[in-house]
Amino acid sequence: MSVASTAASAAQSSVQANLKGRSRDKNPKSILFLAALWFSLFFGVVVLLALILDTAIAGAPRLDGELFTNYESRINRDETGFRAGILGSVWLMVTTAILAIPLGIGAAVHLEEFADSRTWYNRLVEVNLQNLAAVPSIIYGMLAVAIMGLLGFTYKGIVLGGAIALALLILPVVIITTREAIRAVPEEIRQGSLALGATVWQTTWRNTLPSAVPGIATGTILGLSRAIGEAAPLIILGLAVVREDPAGLLDKVVALPIQIFQLSSESHEEYQIAASAAIIVLLAMILGMNALAIFIRNKFQRSW
Repeated sequence: MSVASTAASAAQSSVQANLKGRSRDKNPKSILFLAALWFSLFFGVVVLLALILDTAIAGAPRLDGELFTNYESRINRDETGFRAGILGSVWLMVTTAILAIPLGIGAAVHLEEFADSRTWYNRLVEVNLQNLAAVPSIIYGMLAVAIMGLLGFTYKGIVLGGAIALALLILPVVIITTREAIRAVPEEIRQGSLALGATVWQTTWRNTLPSAVPGIATGTILGLSRAIGEAAPLIILGLAVVREDPAGLLDKVVALPIQIFQLSSESHEEYQIAASAAIIVLLAMILGMNALAIFIRNKFQRSW
């Protein structure tokens, strides 16, 4: 009995060590692998901080009001501004949100709550959603060009064309994150609502979606923050330099990343400094949207 008890105790200790992940942490290979991981993380963060710091120092002389109020100038290069790009990015983001968020949330709700996952066409949609999230962004620009051509537009570099490209870009992300947020809602909430006589639609609208709002909001904001920094699909659409504010969906528009790309390619030092300052502005916009997503998640997240 003592031998059996000792063996059982040793086996239990081994199982507990494996569950806690401490069974092989003294192994030289695991220590070397862990050190390599930490070095990779440290190296990447240091390089990123160095690039941001160098860009901030280079663009510091142009971080003034003229950067936001002036248009791009070919005469007074030291006074060139990014007003058209900043306002254009705002127009593109608002229109992209209107196009992508309702469609993405609706598709996610249908796939998660109403669609039959056993049918072949729903399984096909599931597979394609995962693949679309990894498609290069320039492909969405080409698809937007085709859509604008089918709609009869000869010039594609307008607010609507850019918004279609960016909406197609973030649509798979919105659908996937919304589905994950809906899936995280406990099944007991649905069962309790159905047991009280509510229909599936009433349960989804009044219980499931409100409970999933923090995850949905976080995913959609992160998707928009990715779209605001994209330049490749907009270049395919032919967005060029515009020295006027857009006033509608059919107006010509230029986005901030496009202006940064164009001015950073110039040989004049004034344009290089202005482009560095605009990069800091774009980073601030992206970090602000990410901070908003984190705030919404922490403020409204529920523990089930």
